Amino acid sequence: MDGPSPNAFIEAVPLPALIIEQGLRIKAANHLASEVLGSALAGRLLATVIRAPDVLDATEAALRDETPQESEFDFSDGRRPRTFSATSRSLGAGFGILLVLRDKTEALEIGRLRTDFVANVSHELRTPLTAMSGIVETLKGAAGDDPAAQARFLDIIGEEVARMNRLVSDLLSLARVESGDLAERAPADIRKLVSQSVELLTEKAENMGVSISLSVPEAPVMALVDQDLLHHVFNNLIENAVKYGRSGGKVDILIEETDDARPLKGRAVAISVRDYGEGIEPRHLPRLTERFYRIDRHRSRGMGGTGLGLAIVKHAIERHRGRLVVESTLGKGSTFTALLPVS
Repeated sequence: MDGPSPNAFIEAVPLPALIIEQGLRIKAANHLASEVLGSALAGRLLATVIRAPDVLDATEAALRDETPQESEFDFSDGRRPRTFSATSRSLGAGFGILLVLRDKTEALEIGRLRTDFVANVSHELRTPLTAMSGIVETLKGAAGDDPAAQARFLDIIGEEVARMNRLVSDLLSLARVESGDLAERAPADIRKLVSQSVELLTEKAENMGVSISLSVPEAPVMALVDQDLLHHVFNNLIENAVKYGRSGGKVDILIEETDDARPLKGRAVAISVRDYGEGIEPRHLPRLTERFYRIDRHRSRGMGGTGLGLAIVKHAIERHRGRLVVESTLGKGSTFTALLPVS
């Protein structure tokens, strides 16, 4: 081949790539391919590197017919399974095949998440709509002349409408925060924002037999924030602690500044909301902030939850360049900590 050597040529390809010669042997591979498939690829048979019949057949066809071929294979490097597309293109008679790999894992995952999201929203809306449809039929029939039954059913309809309103409101909030469409940020005292959320929820907590204690620094803790969004964050974390940790009878909220907040690596404020309830099993912790993920679906719905609260909280905190940290011990309670960079 005139011009650059195979190694120089293939290193210019911005994706994992290999040159395959007759006999399906690897002639050259760039460093991106080595990162995916392992080192010392040159000279090895393709079948020992990619154990996927579809890829081998497609590459062999490209060598034989000099026609472009597409294939796909699953691969695991011991950390997580990944899916790649493989494109085989002839470099010309006698020069072999250029095999280029594209990682489709993230795109496929986004597609699955989108499908799951639509299915979950449909289910969440179908449940109250089905209930109200049944009630309407009952009111038209057997309960048509029963004022007591009518009043009871109207109360149920009111509850279901409120449930759908909460769901739509949370969906809009999630769309806003995921899109980054935030209000103009302004300096605010984090102590004041948290105190306002505590005041808002104190009566509800007392009605549920839960006391809320708040510990704050003496000096203002200033940060550049979207105040409405952070109110949503603090309201959600405190309300969740009251509702799901009420068996412990109290919720402690601590605000403290730190100069070395991992994983923020800098000056930050930590707002920790701790309950003393049942705690959360370790297997649930990694999924708590997934949209519509519920530990106890029936209990969550019964308390008015939409399954979107923590997803909104996580994205809202990350939009402020912060992090949400969750710690829990069964039988001892849970602590949700919002880490936010401070000015």
